[in-house]
Amino acid sequence: MSEISILVDNVSLSFPKKKSILNIIKRRETSDFLALEEITFTVNQGEVLGIIGRNGCGKSTLLRVIAGIFSPDHGQCKSSGKISLLAGLGTGFTGHLTGRQNALLYGSILGHDEKIMTSLMPEIISFSELENFIDEPLRTYSAGMKARLGLAVASALNPEILLIDEVLGVGDPVFKEKSKKKILEMVAGAGTVVLVSHSFGLMTSICDRVIHMGEGKIMFDGDPKEAIASYYESEEKRK
Repeated sequence: MSEISILVDNVSLSFPKKKSILNIIKRRETSDFLALEEITFTVNQGEVLGIIGRNGCGKSTLLRVIAGIFSPDHGQCKSSGKISLLAGLGTGFTGHLTGRQNALLYGSILGHDEKIMTSLMPEIISFSELENFIDEPLRTYSAGMKARLGLAVASALNPEILLIDEVLGVGDPVFKEKSKKKILEMVAGAGTVVLVSHSFGLMTSICDRVIHMGEGKIMFDGDPKEAIASYYESEEKRK
């Protein structure tokens, strides 16, 4: 039986809604926004789990709960292993620093000292294919270049659990294939990956399982193709 790498048990999380000037003047009470509602699932060690759903359905919030950035109002989330969250383009990066300096900075954010990051730099540069740009300011990078650097740093550190939020949807087809291969190598090394993406082709080719989320709830959890069918069915009902 596989060891459980991530446990999400009955997790709910609300955010306060922004108050408008009119509501303040008229002293209207505004209810909180329920971002996650009674979410329960497990992810086994070495498994690749995909999460799909409309924008605003709670996918990114869920990743941040797993990463420990957000604490749930109810329920619990536990993980066995060091987590790296790769969320958004250039998260943790600074525009005026070079790619190399940002790699060192990002590594420190993930808990690794400069000596380790310096030793990993050749691997990071090679994987990101930024040999001619690594010492240029990040503000000169395209979105795809930032994504490549972020994934190169996160994967070079060999986290036991890698959380990826949309980053693999950016970049040219060759690098997307390279990223897919890298993730599969991590999983082969007993890593666990949770991937949020709108790329359904990627989901069906790389994920063992896919969760379809809608309005903060799990609508389906299982076979990737069936999860995607569940998503399209829900979209048809919204029309």
